[in-house]
Amino acid sequence: MLFNSLVVSLHFLVLYVACDSGPLEDVVIDRYDIPKICPREVQMGDFVRYHYNGTFKDGQKFDASYDRGVAVAGFVGVGRLITGLDRGILGMCVNEKRKLIVPPHLGYGSIGVPGMIPADATLYFDILLQDIWNKNDEVQITTIHKASPCNRSVQDSDFVRYHYNGTLLDGTYFDSSYSRSTTYDTYVGSGWLIKGMDMGLLGMCAGEKRRITIPPFLAYGEKGYGTIIPAQASLVFHVLLIDFHNPKDGITVQNQVVPQVCKRKAVTGDYVRYHYNGTLMDGALFDSSYSRNTTYNTYIGMGYVISGMDAGLQGVCVGEWRRIIIPPHLGYGESGSGNSIPGSAVLVFDVHIVDFHNPKDSVDIEVMHKPDSCNTTSKKGDFIKYHYNCSMLDGTLLFSSHEYETPQQVTLGSSKVIEGLDTGLLGMCVGERRTVLVPPHLAHGESGARGVPPSAVLKFDLELLHIEEGIPDGYLFIWLQDTPENLFEIMDLDKNGEVPEEEFSDFLKAQVSEGKGRFLPGVDREKSIADMFVNQDRNKDGKITADELKLKTEEETELVHEEL
Repeated sequence: MLFNSLVVSLHFLVLYVACDSGPLEDVVIDRYDIPKICPREVQMGDFVRYHYNGTFKDGQKFDASYDRGVAVAGFVGVGRLITGLDRGILGMCVNEKRKLIVPPHLGYGSIGVPGMIPADATLYFDILLQDIWNKNDEVQITTIHKASPCNRSVQDSDFVRYHYNGTLLDGTYFDSSYSRSTTYDTYVGSGWLIKGMDMGLLGMCAGEKRRITIPPFLAYGEKGYGTIIPAQASLVFHVLLIDFHNPKDGITVQNQVVPQVCKRKAVTGDYVRYHYNGTLMDGALFDSSYSRNTTYNTYIGMGYVISGMDAGLQGVCVGEWRRIIIPPHLGYGESGSGNSIPGSAVLVFDVHIVDFHNPKDSVDIEVMHKPDSCNTTSKKGDFIKYHYNCSMLDGTLLFSSHEYETPQQVTLGSSKVIEGLDTGLLGMCVGERRTVLVPPHLAHGESGARGVPPSAVLKFDLELLHIEEGIPDGYLFIWLQDTPENLFEIMDLDKNGEVPEEEFSDFLKAQVSEGKGRFLPGVDREKSIADMFVNQDRNKDGKITADELKLKTEEETELVHEEL
């Protein structure tokens, strides 16, 4: 019907311009500027806001809304406008411009308007339509972009953070959160927003973009808002929902990838090392341990981290991946943190658990293989040779004896290796293989070591290759039987009353070959002999005499007497 009436009106316009042969019977309409997109046209009963210039045929202006700076507003087709305008506005789109020629009988007739419009005057209007709405209108929602996945959407009583651009229906800008570089933060359905925005935000997902069109009776109504929103104005908001939560929310754990083998789960008091990416709900990265190339290390359940992370790390396994979503009241609250975390922001942490331990942990030993025959096991003081692979619990290899030509060797209990490894090597048989987990307080502690991160739990895969019984601390050589009487006379092979280093060396080697004595294992034998000779050659003349030769037990007795 609207289309047909416009065709008739345009036909009248053509006749009028071409012939100008008589009085007009209807309004002449010239749609000289029509928007490319017109989602809605004016119908009877609609409320419209429009600007106009009114002139007579000779161009003399009799009135203009532009002069007053306020658009005209009113209902169409209910007798509140002159009939010519009622007809001429029908079918208009927002931002459309029309020229109307209104004959007297559809204008002010034979009476006119005293002092303004003469009787029987034909009126010329140039109209710009700015707004349309109807009392039966509802909030119109157009989804521009929907985030995926969307596990949860906005409901009444949720607290939302969103950006928006606000315009009138004709595109006139009136406000934007972007201009303030901060989101608009508020509760939904609690009377903090205009009713139409409350309705328009319902069902949104974080990251979703919507165009929300709100009729004035669900916005600022007859009063408008200050000088920026006119009375009876429809509002259009382009909204990007950044995040939302509910004050009753707890943490949410998602996307768990748990290792097949999980012998132990973290509990309060454990010390956890983990990597993380921290983002807001819209995906904006605010922090990452990966960027610093170091894990974040902390005790859990003891208040060292935000309460949401304390809760989110409970029950993790070594090697586990999980996403922890933390509402602001369990994060940084209304104040946020620095420039990277806004106030009332929901936080999303994607974490990877590298390892964890408890300060009360001892060395954990798992025997992987034990020979059927095992008569001798390693003990403190023994000299052993073994192979090892040392890695972190995430599988990162740190060190390996297989990279060297000879296996690792050590005297157990000599403090030459970390305490936890020393413990893990005790009680092994030759040929036995073990996996030993060493907590950091029995390894390299909070400082770490070259190639070992601070507070790292270390995993050793061990294989014992050789055991040799050790000798007491401080000794380089011991007799396996009673010490020979007249030691110097036996040692002085050529009986000249003095023992040079070569003679000293030959004597000790003979004692070992005859099974009467043993050198300190793991130390170069020639060096041990040289050190022992230097110790006995007290006057440094290159030979030992009977007066100079003293056993270690005799030296210790003399020291005691000297102190006394």
